[in-house]
Amino acid sequence: MIRTFLFDMGNVLAFFSHEKMCEQMGQLCDRTESEIRSLLIESGKQWEYERGQLTPAEFHQWFEGAVGQSVDFEALALAGSDIFELNSSILPVLDSLKASGFRLVLLSNTCVSHFEFIWNRYDVLQRFDDHVTSYAAGAIKPEPAIFESALQKIQCAPAEAFYTDDIPDYVREAQKRGIQGEVFTDTESLIAQLAGRGIHI
Repeated sequence: MIRTFLFDMGNVLAFFSHEKMCEQMGQLCDRTESEIRSLLIESGKQWEYERGQLTPAEFHQWFEGAVGQSVDFEALALAGSDIFELNSSILPVLDSLKASGFRLVLLSNTCVSHFEFIWNRYDVLQRFDDHVTSYAAGAIKPEPAIFESALQKIQCAPAEAFYTDDIPDYVREAQKRGIQGEVFTDTESLIAQLAGRGIHI
């Protein structure tokens, strides 16, 4: 019997684009999308931010140093975060599960800026009973520590939890810990996966 549902955020609850992020951040400092991608993504700096190794202020300071010029703090935060589009089709699923008494827990690789942007822009994260974020756990999926944090939040046995994520490797890591899991492709497929487990939305 399932008691708790774990949901990934990016490309499950909300669609996002790293390309748009790098393009918008580049527009603040006359850099190309590929230049910002190299500085931010390929260097691993974004993953440091998502591990909580940098505060937003420290990230801003790093960015100014990396591009060699002053950049407005709020403008940078918006350029780096206004990259999400709500997957509105998932909301009735969350509401149905919640109404049926299931516990909902977020399990996401994200930085504080992205989490706060989605919290303030969309009414989706508020539907969850708890949130396991990489920046709070100090680890990103598929690292063990973030899954250990999730196991502490589900308030049930691992076999009584179900996890949906668009990245197969992350689902496999959850399954290794006894959590039920399926790869997310779209909301319709998720509804079918749940129906196969006797849960009808």
